[in-house]
Amino acid sequence: MKQNIAIGLGITEFPFSSARAFWRWVDLCEQGGIDSLWQTDRLISREPILECMTMLAAVAGRTKRIKFGVNVVSLAMRDPVLLAKQCATIDVLSDGRLLPGFGIGSPRGPEWTALHLDTTTRGRRTDEALEIISRLWSQDSVDFDGRHNKLTGASIAPKPVQKELPIWIGGASDAAIRRTAKYGTGWQGGPETPSQIAPIISGIRAASLAAGRPIDEDHYGAAFPFHFGRADDPGIARAMEAFRKRTGQEAEDYFAIGNAQTIQDRIEAYVEAGAQKFILRPMARDDEGMMAETRKIIDEILPRVAARWPKPAKAA
Repeated sequence: MKQNIAIGLGITEFPFSSARAFWRWVDLCEQGGIDSLWQTDRLISREPILECMTMLAAVAGRTKRIKFGVNVVSLAMRDPVLLAKQCATIDVLSDGRLLPGFGIGSPRGPEWTALHLDTTTRGRRTDEALEIISRLWSQDSVDFDGRHNKLTGASIAPKPVQKELPIWIGGASDAAIRRTAKYGTGWQGGPETPSQIAPIISGIRAASLAAGRPIDEDHYGAAFPFHFGRADDPGIARAMEAFRKRTGQEAEDYFAIGNAQTIQDRIEAYVEAGAQKFILRPMARDDEGMMAETRKIIDEILPRVAARWPKPAKAA
């Protein structure tokens, strides 16, 4: 199996004091060799969280090299035609650097109650949206007669720059595995540990082969929070306890708290389970912390990853 390990960084809350501080962080990631930036999709929140599609559009205009995506867009909460148009526009203006990630949305999200949305229709709405989006990106006229969406002669232009704009699917259920095999070009994990993602990846490989559209070996991703320091540092224990309450999982199996070797070991465990693309989430709550954690990833983790898993030689 070819190894093509890539390290991206992700945020949910907006931990910066100002837009200027945020752009300093983005510039550091761009210049430091971070592969990609990811924003969590959250429409309703008391904590400051950037709207994901707007954030990607802004990052596209600020940067030249780095890729970016959403981990993941909750399709059941969004209009699929608008979302297809937004993705195509961002991909065009970034010259093909968008990495769209789609899912059904967490049932624990506050949007369902606040917006009076029916959680029982999440799966069907998501499947319809994926069908519509993929067809709008590739076809000049789309007719669709679904339970939740109906289109007649719909089209968008310009189409995405990437001839086959990747579709990363999130989720760990049997339905998510089937959805990835049917629509996805990749799978991006969420709060799963290395032992938990291994059977998911195996299931997607088998299902995608059976569907006649195998997914590239290096198109499976994992995500985890990290902190250079100790578990009793300010804010870390609280975040880990919140994770335990929210998921019922042991936080120590998911969070990577320690030094560069701790984080490398966690990456290696995910690689052994089948993941090659990573979204690492800095556990920092202010400008100084975000910059410090990111510099350590650039200075200590990226060189280790490059040495441990050299990039495959590109064909002439």
